[in-house]
Amino acid sequence: TELAFRLGPQIPILGVCLGHQSIGQAFGATIVRAPYIMHGKTSEIYHDDQRIFLDLPNPFAATRYHSLVVERETLPNCFEVVAETDDGVIMGIRHRDFPVQGVQFHPESILTAVGKRLLGNFLNQN
Repeated sequence: TELAFRLGPQIPILGVCLGHQSIGQAFGATIVRAPYIMHGKTSEIYHDDQRIFLDLPNPFAATRYHSLVVERETLPNCFEVVAETDDGVIMGIRHRDFPVQGVQFHPESILTAVGKRLLGNFLNQN
């Protein structure tokens, strides 16, 4: 977690699942139990169509493997929620000043059909 905090101002970071949670925690958010366990299940992800989500369908189906989440109420103001499920679980965060982003879902999963495009967007923006 300290690495994300120290390198964030200089090196682009994309945290996936635990990496997403680590980014949140490094900057002061609390990690809590998810409302329900999601292991190998897909959800519709609603997003802001910016940066890593540029030109992706909205929503799109993504694979989730987690039982913990970043708590919305403790997410510091330096972050914005940029993706979530239809019931409000945070699925993506972005730092307002640093090239630091995180996603709770797994873009590398075969069940996340737009995962390659999302990762390509990350590589192309940095």
